[in-house]
Amino acid sequence: MKMIKAIIRPERLEFVKKALENQGQYGMTVMPVEGRGDQKGISLQYRGGAIIVDLIPKVQIEVVVKDADVDRLINAICEAAKTGKIGDGRIFVLPVERSIKVRTGEQES
Repeated sequence: MKMIKAIIRPERLEFVKKALENQGQYGMTVMPVEGRGDQKGISLQYRGGAIIVDLIPKVQIEVVVKDADVDRLINAICEAAKTGKIGDGRIFVLPVERSIKVRTGEQES
């Protein structure tokens, strides 16, 4: 099993959720995060002066999937999250040893 962590623009969240649902992936964890990448923040004008905003608000989505589903779901996330502009996000894939349902104790590995 693998965990897919996708960090995307907040305004693309609904598109990514829908894309994952269309692929049969309903379970996910979503959290607000801040960060910066190649763009190194942005410059805003405020009261006649420039302000550098170093950390940009993003959304992180985490899903745990079977190895065979990873590439298909990554493609769905990329298509739904892409705007073509710098700051569209990043996807990480991590190994998961086990998954246990709290209520039933059912395990997957």
